[in-house]
Amino acid sequence: MDDFIAYLDTSEVQAGKLEELKVAMADLAAFVELNEPRILAYRVYFSADGSTMSVLHFHPDVASLEFHMQVAGPKFPPIAPFVKMRSIEVFGRPTEDLVSQLQAKARLLGDATVVIRDFHAGFDRLPGD
Repeated sequence: MDDFIAYLDTSEVQAGKLEELKVAMADLAAFVELNEPRILAYRVYFSADGSTMSVLHFHPDVASLEFHMQVAGPKFPPIAPFVKMRSIEVFGRPTEDLVSQLQAKARLLGDATVVIRDFHAGFDRLPGD
């Protein structure tokens, strides 16, 4: 599955904002589940001490991540007061336009870096293969 895309972002949770962030992210996850039928997985994780959050999602192809940015993108600005994004990592080969959108998200939510990692070797056992 050469078109497979994995996305991981990591953010610092702003002091005193953990509970509000948890509610906002649960709402966002429910929205994504309802409105993005092609996404394979969308998961939100917090460190044990609640100081960091990571969002991990898997897409069957680039078009699915592009669709996510289009559909969920308007939901990102309300989350900005709760986090300072540190990094976005994309595992796969996004388009230049998608990289530009991710860079804009990185600026909106913090001073995050965007790192693209090209596939080298391996396999998957995802449904549909």
